[in-house]
Amino acid sequence: MTAPIVLPIKSVRNPRDVGGYVGSDGRKIRTHCLLRTGNMSEITPADEQFLLDYGLHTIIDLRSPAECKKSPDKELDNVEHYACPLSAEDNTGGQGQNMSKEFAEYRKDQYAGFKLMCRRYHHHILNKSAQQSFHHIIELIAENDDGAILYHCSEGKDRTGLVTIIILYILGVDMEIIRQDYLYSNYMLNDYRAVRDQHFKQAGENDNFRANMRVLGSVANSYFDTSLITINENFGGLDSYITNELEIDDQMQELIREKYLEK
Repeated sequence: MTAPIVLPIKSVRNPRDVGGYVGSDGRKIRTHCLLRTGNMSEITPADEQFLLDYGLHTIIDLRSPAECKKSPDKELDNVEHYACPLSAEDNTGGQGQNMSKEFAEYRKDQYAGFKLMCRRYHHHILNKSAQQSFHHIIELIAENDDGAILYHCSEGKDRTGLVTIIILYILGVDMEIIRQDYLYSNYMLNDYRAVRDQHFKQAGENDNFRANMRVLGSVANSYFDTSLITINENFGGLDSYITNELEIDDQMQELIREKYLEK
Protein backbone atom coordinates (compact mmCIF):
# COMPACT_ATOMS: atom_id res chain seq x y z
CA MET A 1 0.00 0.00 0.00
CA THR A 2 1.18 3.51 -0.81
CA ALA A 3 1.67 5.38 2.45
CA PRO A 4 -1.21 7.80 3.11
CA ILE A 5 -0.34 11.48 2.89
CA VAL A 6 -0.70 12.84 6.41
CA LEU A 7 -1.03 16.61 6.59
CA PRO A 8 1.26 18.33 9.15
CA ILE A 9 -1.46 20.00 11.19
CA LYS A 10 -2.09 19.36 14.88
CA SER A 11 -5.36 21.09 15.78
CA VAL A 12 -7.51 18.91 13.52
CA ARG A 13 -7.80 15.14 14.00
CA ASN A 14 -6.96 12.63 11.29
CA PRO A 15 -5.85 15.11 8.55
CA ARG A 16 -4.98 13.46 5.24
CA ASP A 17 -4.66 14.13 1.53
CA VAL A 18 -6.46 11.38 -0.39
CA GLY A 19 -4.01 11.74 -3.29
CA GLY A 20 -1.21 9.39 -4.26
CA TYR A 21 -3.12 6.13 -4.61
CA VAL A 22 -3.15 4.37 -7.99
CA GLY A 23 -6.53 4.45 -9.69
CA SER A 24 -7.97 3.64 -13.12
CA ASP A 25 -5.51 2.84 -15.94
CA GLY A 26 -2.58 3.03 -13.51
CA ARG A 27 -3.07 6.78 -13.01
CA LYS A 28 -2.41 8.23 -9.57
CA ILE A 29 -4.89 10.42 -7.73
CA ARG A 30 -3.73 14.03 -7.81
CA THR A 31 -2.62 15.64 -4.56
CA HIS A 32 -3.82 19.02 -3.24
CA CYS A 33 -7.35 18.17 -4.44
CA LEU A 34 -9.21 15.90 -1.99
CA LEU A 35 -8.63 16.26 1.75
CA ARG A 36 -10.23 14.42 4.68
CA THR A 37 -10.16 15.35 8.37
CA GLY A 38 -12.02 15.36 11.64
CA ASN A 39 -13.69 18.30 13.41
CA MET A 40 -12.50 21.69 12.12
CA SER A 41 -14.04 23.87 14.84
CA GLU A 42 -10.84 24.34 16.86
CA ILE A 43 -8.36 24.80 14.02
CA THR A 44 -5.48 27.14 14.90
CA PRO A 45 -4.51 30.14 12.76
CA ALA A 46 -1.28 28.37 11.77
CA ASP A 47 -3.09 25.23 10.61
CA GLU A 48 -5.72 27.35 8.89
CA GLN A 49 -2.99 29.13 6.93
CA PHE A 50 -1.38 25.81 6.00
CA LEU A 51 -4.64 24.58 4.47
CA LEU A 52 -5.20 27.84 2.61
CA ASP A 53 -1.66 27.67 1.24
CA TYR A 54 -2.29 24.01 0.35
CA GLY A 55 -5.11 25.11 -1.91
CA LEU A 56 -8.23 24.72 0.24
CA HIS A 57 -11.25 26.14 -1.57
CA THR A 58 -14.28 24.18 -0.25
CA ILE A 59 -15.28 22.51 3.03
CA ILE A 60 -18.03 19.86 3.22
CA ASP A 61 -19.30 19.18 6.75
CA LEU A 62 -20.75 15.68 7.16
CA ARG A 63 -21.84 16.15 10.78
CA SER A 64 -25.38 16.33 12.09
CA PRO A 65 -27.09 19.72 12.57
CA ALA A 66 -26.71 19.36 16.35
CA GLU A 67 -22.95 18.83 16.05
CA CYS A 68 -22.59 21.76 13.67
CA LYS A 69 -24.57 24.04 15.98
CA LYS A 70 -22.55 23.06 19.05
CA SER A 71 -19.12 23.20 17.36
CA PRO A 72 -19.41 25.12 14.09
CA ASP A 73 -16.61 25.13 11.57
CA LYS A 74 -14.53 28.30 11.57
CA GLU A 75 -15.19 30.51 8.59
CA LEU A 76 -12.09 30.68 6.44
CA ASP A 77 -11.37 33.45 3.98
CA ASN A 78 -12.49 32.69 0.42
CA VAL A 79 -13.52 29.12 1.35
CA GLU A 80 -17.00 27.89 0.44
CA HIS A 81 -18.82 25.78 3.01
CA TYR A 82 -21.52 23.13 2.55
CA ALA A 83 -23.47 21.08 5.10
CA CYS A 84 -24.11 17.51 3.89
CA PRO A 85 -25.10 15.53 7.00
CA LEU A 86 -25.18 11.75 6.71
CA SER A 87 -27.52 11.61 9.69
CA ALA A 88 -29.98 14.05 11.24
CA GLU A 89 -29.21 12.68 14.69
CA ASP A 90 -26.05 12.92 16.76
CA ASN A 91 -25.54 9.88 18.96
CA THR A 92 -22.03 10.68 20.15
CA GLY A 93 -23.18 12.03 23.50
CA GLY A 94 -20.93 15.01 23.04
CA GLN A 95 -23.57 17.63 22.30
CA GLY A 96 -25.54 17.71 25.54
CA GLN A 97 -27.87 14.76 25.00
CA ASN A 98 -28.93 12.54 27.86
CA MET A 99 -26.88 9.40 27.27
CA SER A 100 -27.56 7.76 30.64
CA LYS A 101 -29.37 4.77 29.09
CA GLU A 102 -26.62 4.15 26.55
CA PHE A 103 -23.86 4.60 29.14
CA ALA A 104 -25.56 2.10 31.47
CA GLU A 105 -25.54 -0.42 28.61
CA TYR A 106 -21.86 0.31 27.93
CA ARG A 107 -21.03 -0.47 31.57
CA LYS A 108 -22.89 -3.78 31.36
CA ASP A 109 -22.16 -5.09 27.83
CA GLN A 110 -18.62 -5.00 26.48
CA TYR A 111 -19.94 -5.36 22.90
CA ALA A 112 -22.67 -2.68 23.01
CA GLY A 113 -20.50 -0.12 21.22
CA PHE A 114 -19.52 -2.58 18.51
CA LYS A 115 -23.15 -3.47 17.79
CA LEU A 116 -24.08 0.23 17.74
CA MET A 117 -21.37 1.01 15.18
CA CYS A 118 -22.50 -1.81 12.90
CA ARG A 119 -26.06 -0.49 13.05
CA ARG A 120 -24.87 3.01 12.17
CA TYR A 121 -22.98 1.86 9.10
CA HIS A 122 -25.98 -0.20 8.02
CA HIS A 123 -28.21 2.86 8.47
CA HIS A 124 -25.92 5.23 6.55
CA ILE A 125 -26.00 2.90 3.54
CA LEU A 126 -29.79 2.40 3.49
CA ASN A 127 -31.05 5.79 4.64
CA LYS A 128 -32.46 7.87 1.77
CA SER A 129 -31.36 11.16 3.32
CA ALA A 130 -27.80 9.86 3.65
CA GLN A 131 -27.92 8.69 0.03
CA GLN A 132 -28.95 12.20 -1.04
CA SER A 133 -26.03 13.63 0.93
CA PHE A 134 -23.64 11.17 -0.72
CA HIS A 135 -24.95 12.35 -4.09
CA HIS A 136 -24.52 16.03 -3.19
CA ILE A 137 -20.97 15.45 -1.94
CA ILE A 138 -19.92 13.61 -5.10
CA GLU A 139 -21.67 16.25 -7.23
CA LEU A 140 -19.70 19.02 -5.50
CA ILE A 141 -16.49 17.09 -6.13
CA ALA A 142 -17.38 16.58 -9.78
CA GLU A 143 -18.20 20.25 -10.28
CA ASN A 144 -15.10 21.59 -8.53
CA ASP A 145 -12.65 23.31 -10.84
CA ASP A 146 -10.61 25.34 -8.39
CA GLY A 147 -8.47 24.22 -5.46
CA ALA A 148 -8.89 21.52 -2.87
CA ILE A 149 -12.09 20.15 -1.34
CA LEU A 150 -11.96 19.11 2.32
CA TYR A 151 -14.70 16.91 3.77
CA HIS A 152 -14.94 16.01 7.44
CA CYS A 153 -17.05 14.67 10.30
CA SER A 154 -16.16 14.58 13.99
CA GLU A 155 -13.20 12.19 14.15
CA GLY A 156 -12.71 11.80 10.39
CA LYS A 157 -13.14 8.03 10.47
CA ASP A 158 -16.73 6.75 9.98
CA ARG A 159 -18.80 9.19 7.93
CA THR A 160 -15.63 10.56 6.36
CA GLY A 161 -14.49 6.97 5.85
CA LEU A 162 -17.65 6.03 3.96
CA VAL A 163 -17.38 9.05 1.68
CA THR A 164 -13.74 8.16 1.00
CA ILE A 165 -14.68 4.57 0.12
CA ILE A 166 -17.07 5.84 -2.54
CA ILE A 167 -14.62 8.42 -3.92
CA LEU A 168 -11.71 5.97 -4.13
CA TYR A 169 -13.91 3.32 -5.73
CA ILE A 170 -15.08 5.75 -8.42
CA LEU A 171 -11.44 6.67 -9.03
CA GLY A 172 -10.60 3.00 -9.58
CA VAL A 173 -8.49 2.27 -6.50
CA ASP A 174 -8.15 -1.41 -5.58
CA MET A 175 -10.61 -2.42 -2.86
CA GLU A 176 -7.89 -3.78 -0.57
CA ILE A 177 -6.09 -0.42 -0.73
CA ILE A 178 -9.40 1.31 0.02
CA ARG A 179 -9.81 -0.95 3.07
CA GLN A 180 -6.29 -0.24 4.31
CA ASP A 181 -6.78 3.51 3.88
CA TYR A 182 -10.01 3.24 5.89
CA LEU A 183 -8.29 1.30 8.67
CA TYR A 184 -5.43 3.82 8.83
CA SER A 185 -7.69 6.04 10.94
CA ASN A 186 -6.93 3.73 13.88
CA TYR A 187 -3.26 4.72 13.74
CA MET A 188 -4.15 8.39 13.32
CA LEU A 189 -6.41 8.34 16.40
CA ASN A 190 -4.19 6.36 18.79
CA ASP A 191 -3.31 9.37 20.95
CA TYR A 192 -6.91 10.61 20.92
CA ARG A 193 -8.18 7.27 22.24
CA ALA A 194 -5.44 7.07 24.86
CA VAL A 195 -6.29 10.50 26.27
CA ARG A 196 -10.00 9.65 26.37
CA ASP A 197 -9.30 6.32 28.06
CA GLN A 198 -7.21 7.99 30.76
CA HIS A 199 -10.05 10.44 31.36
CA PHE A 200 -12.57 7.62 31.77
CA LYS A 201 -10.21 5.69 34.04
CA GLN A 202 -9.77 8.69 36.32
CA ALA A 203 -13.56 9.13 36.33
CA GLY A 204 -13.88 5.59 37.73
CA GLU A 205 -15.50 3.96 34.72
CA ASN A 206 -15.38 0.16 34.59
CA ASP A 207 -13.55 -2.01 32.04
CA ASN A 208 -16.65 -2.63 29.93
CA PHE A 209 -17.35 1.09 29.56
CA ARG A 210 -13.73 1.86 28.66
CA ALA A 211 -13.70 -0.98 26.12
CA ASN A 212 -16.81 0.44 24.48
CA MET A 213 -15.29 3.93 24.33
CA ARG A 214 -12.22 2.52 22.58
CA VAL A 215 -14.50 0.77 20.09
CA LEU A 216 -16.46 3.98 19.45
CA GLY A 217 -13.19 5.81 18.81
CA SER A 218 -11.94 3.24 16.29
CA VAL A 219 -12.68 1.80 12.87
CA ALA A 220 -12.84 -1.93 12.12
CA ASN A 221 -12.92 -4.41 9.27
CA SER A 222 -16.37 -5.38 10.54
CA TYR A 223 -17.77 -1.88 9.92
CA PHE A 224 -16.25 -1.78 6.45
CA ASP A 225 -17.68 -5.22 5.72
CA THR A 226 -21.08 -4.27 7.15
CA SER A 227 -21.24 -1.48 4.55
CA LEU A 228 -20.24 -3.69 1.64
CA ILE A 229 -22.47 -6.61 2.68
CA THR A 230 -25.43 -4.26 3.13
CA ILE A 231 -24.79 -2.85 -0.36
CA ASN A 232 -24.36 -6.30 -1.92
CA GLU A 233 -27.46 -7.79 -0.29
CA ASN A 234 -29.77 -4.84 -0.97
CA PHE A 235 -28.47 -3.33 -4.21
CA GLY A 236 -26.43 -5.97 -5.99
CA GLY A 237 -23.01 -4.40 -5.54
CA LEU A 238 -21.22 -1.10 -5.23
CA ASP A 239 -21.48 -0.21 -8.93
CA SER A 240 -25.25 -0.55 -8.83
CA TYR A 241 -25.47 1.33 -5.51
CA ILE A 242 -23.47 4.29 -6.83
CA THR A 243 -25.34 4.46 -10.13
CA ASN A 244 -28.90 3.69 -9.08
CA GLU A 245 -29.22 4.67 -5.41
CA LEU A 246 -26.79 7.59 -5.28
CA GLU A 247 -27.72 8.59 -8.83
CA ILE A 248 -24.12 9.18 -9.85
CA ASP A 249 -24.16 8.29 -13.54
CA ASP A 250 -21.30 7.14 -15.74
CA GLN A 251 -20.77 10.64 -17.08
CA MET A 252 -20.27 12.12 -13.60
CA GLN A 253 -17.96 9.28 -12.62
CA GLU A 254 -15.86 9.76 -15.74
CA LEU A 255 -15.69 13.51 -15.09
CA ILE A 256 -14.35 12.82 -11.60
CA ARG A 257 -11.70 10.47 -12.99
CA GLU A 258 -10.63 13.05 -15.55
CA LYS A 259 -10.37 15.79 -12.93
CA TYR A 260 -8.69 13.91 -10.11
CA LEU A 261 -6.43 11.36 -11.80
CA GLU A 262 -3.08 12.37 -13.19
CA LYS A 263 -2.88 12.50 -16.98
